Amino acid sequence: MPVLRRCVAPEDTTLLAARCQRPGQPMAGTFLLLLTNRHLIVSREGRLLRRIHLHLAAPLRELADVVWVPDARMHAIELAFTAPDGVRERFWIPIRGLSRVSHVDALFSHAFRGSRTINRYGPGRRTWPLSAPAPAV
Repeated sequence: MPVLRRCVAPEDTTLLAARCQRPGQPMAGTFLLLLTNRHLIVSREGRLLRRIHLHLAAPLRELADVVWVPDARMHAIELAFTAPDGVRERFWIPIRGLSRVSHVDALFSHAFRGSRTINRYGPGRRTWPLSAPAPAV
């Protein structure tokens, strides 16, 4: 996809490419999340003409308050972060298979280590809504 190719350097290693949705915004369309060792790129497919639009392209080090919650019962992970422009973003990533949920959880742990990651909380242990920034620790 040319939109994604422009945002990824040849030396970047792709860690994850997955379809995702915006929780609470089912009419927003389908999103594609591409996680590399240095960048997070999210594109959106338009509903009417099915054109691909770039939603977000940011280096991992510029993302703040990164939180992900694996949900083994729903076979999904919810990812939330604050983009460099200050907008709080949330994505629901459905995953097939319980072992893949733990694999994607490990990928996020690997990708976001060293960035301004708050923490990862297991199912049922969220202490604040993912739509809000984390409390000061």
